[in-house]
Amino acid sequence: MKTKQTIAVIGATGNMGSAISRALSNANYRLLLFAKDQAKLQTLVEEIRKSNAVANIESVDCSVNASWEADIILLAVPYQAEKEIAEKIREVANQKVVVSISNPLNTSFNGMLTEPDTSAAEELQKQLPHSKVVKAFNTTFAADFSTPVIDGKQVDSFIAGNHEEALQTASELVVAAGFYPILAGDLSVSRTLENMALLLIQETIKSNYDWLAGWKVLHH
Repeated sequence: MKTKQTIAVIGATGNMGSAISRALSNANYRLLLFAKDQAKLQTLVEEIRKSNAVANIESVDCSVNASWEADIILLAVPYQAEKEIAEKIREVANQKVVVSISNPLNTSFNGMLTEPDTSAAEELQKQLPHSKVVKAFNTTFAADFSTPVIDGKQVDSFIAGNHEEALQTASELVVAAGFYPILAGDLSVSRTLENMALLLIQETIKSNYDWLAGWKVLHH
Protein backbone atom coordinates (compact mmCIF):
# COMPACT_ATOMS: atom_id res chain seq x y z
CA MET A 1 0.00 0.00 0.00
CA LYS A 2 1.27 3.45 -0.91
CA THR A 3 2.39 5.60 2.01
CA LYS A 4 -0.15 8.29 2.81
CA GLN A 5 1.20 11.65 1.65
CA THR A 6 0.81 14.86 3.61
CA ILE A 7 -0.45 17.94 1.76
CA ALA A 8 -0.10 21.47 3.10
CA VAL A 9 -2.88 23.65 1.68
CA ILE A 10 -1.76 27.25 2.06
CA GLY A 11 -4.69 29.64 1.79
CA ALA A 12 -7.22 26.98 2.71
CA THR A 13 -10.14 29.32 3.49
CA GLY A 14 -10.31 30.99 0.07
CA ASN A 15 -12.82 29.89 -2.57
CA MET A 16 -10.33 27.60 -4.27
CA GLY A 17 -8.50 26.57 -1.11
CA SER A 18 -11.65 25.44 0.67
CA ALA A 19 -12.97 23.65 -2.42
CA ILE A 20 -9.69 21.78 -2.88
CA SER A 21 -9.49 20.95 0.83
CA ARG A 22 -13.02 19.54 0.86
CA ALA A 23 -12.37 17.46 -2.25
CA LEU A 24 -9.04 16.04 -1.13
CA SER A 25 -10.31 15.29 2.39
CA ASN A 26 -12.20 12.38 0.86
CA ALA A 27 -9.02 10.85 -0.56
CA ASN A 28 -6.09 9.00 1.00
CA TYR A 29 -4.17 12.09 2.11
CA ARG A 30 -3.31 13.80 5.35
CA LEU A 31 -4.18 17.49 5.06
CA LEU A 32 -2.55 20.36 6.93
CA LEU A 33 -4.59 23.50 6.36
CA PHE A 34 -3.22 27.00 6.83
CA ALA A 35 -4.89 30.40 6.50
CA LYS A 36 -4.31 33.78 8.09
CA ASP A 37 -7.83 33.86 9.53
CA GLN A 38 -7.55 31.07 12.11
CA ALA A 39 -11.18 31.34 13.24
CA LYS A 40 -12.42 30.89 9.68
CA LEU A 41 -9.95 28.03 9.25
CA GLN A 42 -11.22 26.23 12.32
CA THR A 43 -14.78 26.56 11.04
CA LEU A 44 -13.72 24.98 7.74
CA VAL A 45 -12.01 22.07 9.51
CA GLU A 46 -15.11 21.46 11.63
CA GLU A 47 -17.37 21.54 8.57
CA ILE A 48 -15.18 19.02 6.74
CA ARG A 49 -15.09 16.71 9.77
CA LYS A 50 -18.85 16.98 10.10
CA SER A 51 -19.34 15.76 6.53
CA ASN A 52 -16.47 13.25 6.71
CA ALA A 53 -15.75 11.96 10.19
CA VAL A 54 -12.68 10.00 9.07
CA ALA A 55 -11.01 12.91 7.26
CA ASN A 56 -7.32 13.11 8.21
CA ILE A 57 -7.21 16.87 8.52
CA GLU A 58 -5.96 19.52 10.91
CA SER A 59 -5.45 23.27 11.06
CA VAL A 60 -1.97 24.78 11.36
CA ASP A 61 -1.10 28.32 12.44
CA CYS A 62 2.15 28.70 10.48
CA SER A 63 2.72 28.28 6.73
CA VAL A 64 6.37 27.39 7.27
CA ASN A 65 5.59 24.62 9.77
CA ALA A 66 2.86 23.23 7.53
CA SER A 67 5.21 23.23 4.52
CA TRP A 68 8.06 21.69 6.50
CA GLU A 69 5.87 18.76 7.56
CA ALA A 70 4.26 18.22 4.13
CA ASP A 71 5.29 16.11 1.16
CA ILE A 72 3.25 18.30 -1.20
CA ILE A 73 2.70 22.05 -0.82
CA LEU A 74 -0.38 23.44 -2.54
CA LEU A 75 -0.45 27.21 -2.80
CA ALA A 76 -4.13 28.10 -3.00
CA VAL A 77 -3.44 31.81 -2.95
CA PRO A 78 -3.62 34.69 -5.47
CA TYR A 79 -0.66 35.48 -7.71
CA GLN A 80 0.75 38.30 -5.58
CA ALA A 81 0.43 36.31 -2.35
CA GLU A 82 2.17 33.34 -3.98
CA LYS A 83 5.43 35.30 -4.17
CA GLU A 84 5.16 36.31 -0.51
CA ILE A 85 4.55 32.73 0.64
CA ALA A 86 7.40 31.43 -1.51
CA GLU A 87 9.88 33.67 0.29
CA LYS A 88 8.80 32.24 3.63
CA ILE A 89 8.83 28.57 2.70
CA ARG A 90 11.85 28.41 0.36
CA GLU A 91 14.12 26.47 2.72
CA VAL A 92 11.51 23.95 3.87
CA ALA A 93 10.22 23.38 0.32
CA ASN A 94 13.48 21.89 -0.97
CA GLN A 95 12.91 18.87 -3.26
CA LYS A 96 9.16 18.96 -2.56
CA VAL A 97 6.32 19.20 -5.04
CA VAL A 98 4.84 22.70 -4.98
CA VAL A 99 1.53 23.17 -6.79
CA SER A 100 0.74 26.59 -8.24
CA ILE A 101 -2.93 27.22 -8.97
CA SER A 102 -2.75 30.99 -9.40
CA ASN A 103 -3.57 33.04 -12.48
CA PRO A 104 -1.77 36.39 -12.85
CA LEU A 105 -4.81 38.30 -14.10
CA ASN A 106 -5.23 42.06 -13.99
CA THR A 107 -8.21 43.54 -12.17
CA SER A 108 -10.13 44.12 -15.41
CA PHE A 109 -9.80 40.47 -16.48
CA ASN A 110 -8.58 41.55 -19.91
CA GLY A 111 -4.91 40.70 -19.62
CA MET A 112 -2.00 39.32 -17.63
CA LEU A 113 0.29 40.85 -15.04
CA THR A 114 3.14 38.65 -16.28
CA GLU A 115 5.20 39.23 -19.42
CA PRO A 116 4.35 37.07 -22.47
CA ASP A 117 7.55 35.05 -22.15
CA THR A 118 6.85 33.78 -18.64
CA SER A 119 4.09 32.66 -16.28
CA ALA A 120 3.21 32.69 -12.59
CA ALA A 121 4.40 29.09 -12.30
CA GLU A 122 7.74 29.81 -13.98
CA GLU A 123 8.28 32.80 -11.70
CA LEU A 124 7.52 30.58 -8.72
CA GLN A 125 10.04 27.99 -9.93
CA LYS A 126 12.71 30.71 -10.01
CA GLN A 127 11.83 31.66 -6.45
CA LEU A 128 11.95 28.02 -5.39
CA PRO A 129 14.85 26.68 -7.47
CA HIS A 130 15.19 23.47 -5.44
CA SER A 131 11.47 22.62 -5.47
CA LYS A 132 9.44 20.80 -8.12
CA VAL A 133 6.84 23.34 -9.19
CA VAL A 134 3.76 22.07 -11.02
CA LYS A 135 0.90 24.04 -12.52
CA ALA A 136 -2.46 22.44 -11.75
CA PHE A 137 -6.09 23.34 -10.97
CA ASN A 138 -5.72 26.85 -12.43
CA THR A 139 -8.17 26.11 -15.27
CA THR A 140 -10.92 24.89 -12.93
CA PHE A 141 -13.37 27.01 -10.96
CA ALA A 142 -14.09 26.45 -7.27
CA ALA A 143 -17.65 25.34 -8.07
CA ASP A 144 -16.30 22.59 -10.33
CA PHE A 145 -14.91 20.70 -7.33
CA SER A 146 -18.40 19.92 -6.07
CA THR A 147 -19.63 19.32 -9.64
CA PRO A 148 -16.70 17.90 -11.64
CA VAL A 149 -19.10 16.43 -14.21
CA ILE A 150 -20.84 19.16 -16.20
CA ASP A 151 -23.43 18.38 -18.89
CA GLY A 152 -22.49 14.71 -18.59
CA LYS A 153 -18.79 15.31 -19.20
CA GLN A 154 -15.96 15.11 -16.66
CA VAL A 155 -14.03 18.36 -16.51
CA ASP A 156 -10.39 18.15 -17.60
CA SER A 157 -7.67 19.56 -15.38
CA PHE A 158 -4.43 20.47 -17.13
CA ILE A 159 -1.02 19.94 -15.57
CA ALA A 160 2.38 21.35 -16.54
CA GLY A 161 5.78 20.77 -14.99
CA ASN A 162 9.39 19.79 -15.55
CA HIS A 163 9.66 16.80 -13.20
CA GLU A 164 8.09 13.46 -14.11
CA GLU A 165 7.57 12.39 -10.50
CA ALA A 166 5.93 15.71 -9.65
CA LEU A 167 3.62 15.43 -12.66
CA GLN A 168 2.53 12.00 -11.49
CA THR A 169 1.87 13.34 -8.01
CA ALA A 170 -0.20 16.20 -9.43
CA SER A 171 -2.12 13.78 -11.65
CA GLU A 172 -3.09 11.77 -8.59
CA LEU A 173 -4.32 14.95 -6.89
CA VAL A 174 -6.41 15.83 -9.93
CA VAL A 175 -7.99 12.36 -10.01
CA ALA A 176 -8.64 12.47 -6.25
CA ALA A 177 -10.44 15.80 -6.73
CA GLY A 178 -12.71 14.27 -9.36
CA PHE A 179 -11.21 15.63 -12.58
CA TYR A 180 -9.57 14.04 -15.62
CA PRO A 181 -5.83 14.83 -15.72
CA ILE A 182 -4.18 16.02 -18.91
CA LEU A 183 -0.39 16.33 -18.94
CA ALA A 184 -0.01 19.44 -21.08
CA GLY A 185 3.79 19.70 -21.15
CA ASP A 186 6.71 21.28 -19.35
CA LEU A 187 6.37 24.29 -17.07
CA SER A 188 6.52 26.78 -19.95
CA VAL A 189 3.13 25.44 -21.08
CA SER A 190 1.67 27.05 -17.95
CA ARG A 191 1.68 30.30 -19.97
CA THR A 192 -0.98 28.72 -22.18
CA LEU A 193 -2.86 27.29 -19.20
CA GLU A 194 -2.99 30.67 -17.47
CA ASN A 195 -4.35 32.24 -20.66
CA MET A 196 -6.91 29.42 -20.88
CA ALA A 197 -8.10 30.40 -17.41
CA LEU A 198 -8.36 34.03 -18.49
CA LEU A 199 -10.46 33.06 -21.52
CA LEU A 200 -12.75 30.83 -19.44
CA ILE A 201 -13.30 33.66 -16.95
CA GLN A 202 -14.07 36.11 -19.75
CA GLU A 203 -16.56 33.69 -21.32
CA THR A 204 -18.14 32.97 -17.94
CA ILE A 205 -18.70 36.66 -17.28
CA LYS A 206 -19.97 37.32 -20.81
CA SER A 207 -22.26 34.29 -21.05
CA ASN A 208 -23.26 34.02 -17.38
CA TYR A 209 -22.08 30.45 -16.76
CA ASP A 210 -22.63 31.03 -13.03
CA TRP A 211 -18.98 29.99 -12.41
CA LEU A 212 -19.77 26.37 -13.19
CA ALA A 213 -17.75 25.78 -16.35
CA GLY A 214 -14.64 23.93 -17.43
CA TRP A 215 -12.49 22.81 -20.32
CA LYS A 216 -12.97 19.45 -22.04
CA VAL A 217 -10.83 17.95 -24.79
CA LEU A 218 -13.08 15.87 -27.05
CA HIS A 219 -11.33 13.26 -29.17
CA HIS A 220 -11.86 9.96 -30.91
